[in-house]
Amino acid sequence: MRYLIWSLRITLFLLLLGFAVKNADTVTLHYYLGYEWQAPLVLMLLVFIALGVAIGVLSCLGVLFRQKREIAALKKKQSAVDKHD
Repeated sequence: MRYLIWSLRITLFLLLLGFAVKNADTVTLHYYLGYEWQAPLVLMLLVFIALGVAIGVLSCLGVLFRQKREIAALKKKQSAVDKHD
């Protein structure tokens, strides 16, 4: 099983490396007020995917922390009920 996972990782890495080599052309991203950013297509894709992941994780943190507080309160309430009985 370990060899299968490593072979899948190597295959994925080689596919992504091939994608990066094929898309090394410089592209221009136009912002408002005349600002521009020129970079390789692969770099732009990597930056915006990373930003999307970061925004997604940050949007989930509020829910996770609320659930953690609820679980702690329920555990405290359950331990109080168990001590009472």
